[in-house]
Amino acid sequence: MDHQEVAAGRRASAGRGEVRLGDGVDRQSILTRPMVLLLIMSVCSSGSFYLLMSVVPLYVATAGVGGVGAGMSTGALMLGTVLMEFAVPGLLRRYGYRAVMAAGLLLLGAPALILVASSSLPLVLGVCLVRGAGLGIVVVAGAALVAELVPTDRRGEGLGLYGVAVGVPSIACLPLGLWLVGNVGYGPVFITGAALSLLGLATVPGLPARSARIEHGSVLGAFRIRGLARPTVIFATVTLAAGALLTFLPMAVPAESHQVAAGALLVQSCAAPLARWGAGWYGDRHGAARLLVPAVLAATVGTAVLVWVGSPVAVMVGMGLFGLGFGLAQNVTLALMFERAPESDFGRVSALWNLAYDGGMGVGAVAFGLLTVPMGYPVGFAVTAIVLFTALAPAWLDHRAASKDDIT
Repeated sequence: MDHQEVAAGRRASAGRGEVRLGDGVDRQSILTRPMVLLLIMSVCSSGSFYLLMSVVPLYVATAGVGGVGAGMSTGALMLGTVLMEFAVPGLLRRYGYRAVMAAGLLLLGAPALILVASSSLPLVLGVCLVRGAGLGIVVVAGAALVAELVPTDRRGEGLGLYGVAVGVPSIACLPLGLWLVGNVGYGPVFITGAALSLLGLATVPGLPARSARIEHGSVLGAFRIRGLARPTVIFATVTLAAGALLTFLPMAVPAESHQVAAGALLVQSCAAPLARWGAGWYGDRHGAARLLVPAVLAATVGTAVLVWVGSPVAVMVGMGLFGLGFGLAQNVTLALMFERAPESDFGRVSALWNLAYDGGMGVGAVAFGLLTVPMGYPVGFAVTAIVLFTALAPAWLDHRAASKDDIT
């Protein structure tokens, strides 16, 4: 492995001097050139993902296959993501960040152009599978690179800033995708989604070529690292609900209220990245584990409120609370996992966290689709809230263990 480029990124950070923050502590800057380029790339790839996140399921549903087909499209996207995430640490070790990131952006963007030709379910599922593989590459490599580029004492804040970069596109792109479909049709939306990801290729030459730290070992083997199991399970439970809500909310609201769904997705998309950054700032100063229980509580209550899906106020409040909990959970669980693992396992930790993210979203979407066919959307939201409630137990145990210094 070539250690020089990652070390150069560290020296560039130090060379910018130290920044005095509100707590009176001098800290190194996290906005080095490689970090800025990574953030730009993350905005592009996330924009491509979120623009089509709710559009593709709607595309499938309106083609005559209903909610089950819509859930399958999200499930295929997440299946491709999960399968690729197992391979990403090995790919990074062999080929380095630049080559792997470029491949991920190509796989995420280019196949979306095929959707212009047909809404056939097998074709759509194949496209979703390939795009999911690209997403798996980008998210695992991105989180691992952030952990390498930022100073240790600002890792939570750096992850929070990265969370804003991957989350802010959802603020515009989730509702924008639905709006564009109603005004210009599906084809231009698919073309735009492809272009966003491919635009990110311009940033790749400025990223470090290779990691100094990624070593051999299976992704699931990271479960054996002390302190990683509970955050992984907690986050996977929260993402089960995310997969269900983001996929089915446009179909769950009354037919005449699609603008309510777009507004609610906008509220959720604003709350999540703000909470993710705030959690990183707080966690660096006071400990991230304190936010586990509030994260699960906010997500649970928000999902439960959606039982009243016919009420615009309930939909807005529910998605806002869920977005708050989701954003908190994203930062807190990832920061804790990096904190509890050696630096040589950062690649595996990133892959494990993203497996929880994408596996949970895929399973949640498919299960919710199967559940709501016979029982309806309100029951589906109620069951999802109950599942989320069960995550309070491991969240409380992890907080107690961390507060007693049982986890190092």
